[in-house]
Amino acid sequence: MNIICVCGMGIGTSVLLKMNVEQAASQLGIDADVTTADIGSAKGAAQGADLILTSEELAEELSGASTPVVVIDNFLDSGEIKEKLQEAIR
Repeated sequence: MNIICVCGMGIGTSVLLKMNVEQAASQLGIDADVTTADIGSAKGAAQGADLILTSEELAEELSGASTPVVVIDNFLDSGEIKEKLQEAIR
């Protein structure tokens, strides 16, 4: 599964989210390739992805993407990330 973590600049919070998504995917037994992207390049990168994870503020800008977008409210909450990742793959 290819997952993209998106933040405004593609280097700060998206990397934090990436690490937590990798941990959650591992716990769920999901073979995931997790990458990061800034909001400007996310739509193009989304074409090769199965899932986009981002904040509520940026989700609206990705609404036209063909890839499902999942809003993560707290990038530090491993429970929320695990729960939303599990829901997204059902």
